[in-house]
Amino acid sequence: MSLTNPTPTAALEWANELIDFIDASPSPWHAVANAEARLQTLGYIRLEENERWQLAAGGRYYAVRGGSSLIAFVLGSQPIAATGLRIVGAHTDSPGLRLKPQAASGSDGLARLAVEIYGGPILATFADRDLSLAGRVVVRTAAGQQTRLLRFERSLARLPNLAIHMNREVNEQGLKLNKQTELPLILGQLGVGCDAEAQLKKLLADAVAADAADLLSFELAVHDVQKGCLWGANQEFIASRQLDNLSSCHAALAAMIATKQPTATCVTALFDHEEVGSESAAGAGGSFIADVLARIASHARLDEEDRRRAMARSFFISADMAHAYHPNFPNAYEPGHKVRVNGGPVIKTNANQRYTTNAETAARFIGFCEQADVPHQQYAHRSDLGCGSTIGPIVAAQLGVASVDVGSPMWAMHSARESAGVHDQAHMIAALTAAFAS
Repeated sequence: MSLTNPTPTAALEWANELIDFIDASPSPWHAVANAEARLQTLGYIRLEENERWQLAAGGRYYAVRGGSSLIAFVLGSQPIAATGLRIVGAHTDSPGLRLKPQAASGSDGLARLAVEIYGGPILATFADRDLSLAGRVVVRTAAGQQTRLLRFERSLARLPNLAIHMNREVNEQGLKLNKQTELPLILGQLGVGCDAEAQLKKLLADAVAADAADLLSFELAVHDVQKGCLWGANQEFIASRQLDNLSSCHAALAAMIATKQPTATCVTALFDHEEVGSESAAGAGGSFIADVLARIASHARLDEEDRRRAMARSFFISADMAHAYHPNFPNAYEPGHKVRVNGGPVIKTNANQRYTTNAETAARFIGFCEQADVPHQQYAHRSDLGCGSTIGPIVAAQLGVASVDVGSPMWAMHSARESAGVHDQAHMIAALTAAFAS
């Protein structure tokens, strides 16, 4: 597939590959497992954090932390102190609903699942959708505790809307759901003498080929089972869950894989927990990225002076999705920054450092877009609306590197079903490929 000035055919191929990646990644743990599988087929070697690392010149490696964060890197042909690092970061998690540890309850003949809100989802979009569960469970085995991925592909649960006859103002006031009492999902009917908790444990245990008595714990996300698709008069748009931010994860991986023999050492960092602040061992606010870079520097035998020279010559791209202009809601946008779907990568700027972009780093990313022959756009938030943030400020401050915040434009960010442009995925991959080659 073309990576410079992508043709419509190449753009369609990248869009379909993205849809497949998201369909196979209903949780952060699945996203990392799928990224790992792809890297392994291309010869990347897994490194364990609790073992000594042996790195070879030109080698391709990756490490996983917490099962939901992954950092991959390719050692460049030139000394790190002379070139610095080229780093792209994204996040594997998406806002939504997560099951509580003791989730199942029964009343009025129905089994229900208690959920906790993860991040900032648009709650109303989860109503009346075909929902299921995905994540990881820990089971007891003869060899000790074992973590297994779990995913139900069929519709398993639902959040039915209250009929308009009991909620006459819903179209005027919007759907409002009490986070404690009105979000529990309906799992199924309970027969006489049936226990909701036992029903749930059996479902989970059967899904991972274990006995219910051996099920120790779980982390499960609620996801929409509807597959991603193309839509629009000319099939120019993508509809899927988790475009924020699996689109950026996919683009970063694709760009790294396309970078065959880089001059500078290239790093792709995919973090969990961005949607809840990144303050975790596996998040961007933890030590994962610093630990990996320190071990790369140790392999290169950099002293403290050269390590600081390397970081001063490094460049970090925080890749997260951007707000595309929605013509039905013109007053939600800064008039001079109407970002268009299929208009190319978006450079995001905020004077209060919610994004890390400055004039020099923006210009540098514009150069990457020009090298890849793809368009670019600029975004700033309305001054009277609170601006979201990214992993950009967290990583830039931690590492002390020049940084820019970018993303592909999308509609309905944080909805259970989001939309983006077919051409923008190819545009972003091309721009990030140019960045890795710089």
